[in-house]
Amino acid sequence: MATKKKSAKLLRCPTCGMLVRHADEDFPFCSDRCRKIDLGKWAMGVYKISSPVLDPEVLEDLGGLTGGHSGDSHDE
Repeated sequence: MATKKKSAKLLRCPTCGMLVRHADEDFPFCSDRCRKIDLGKWAMGVYKISSPVLDPEVLEDLGGLTGGHSGDSHDE
């Protein structure tokens, strides 16, 4: 049986979609230009890290995980 060679993992540049190798200088981007375009999008607020959804029902269900202290003491 022939053994399979492990191929280099190829990914795509998040800006333009061009193939990029892990060993490339600008990884995960294909070039410095794409890296700067991505940085500009962050600076302009195009990309955002979302905050958690604070659904009251979900928070109530998770009360046991956070100690169950909501500031109110109804069980006196």
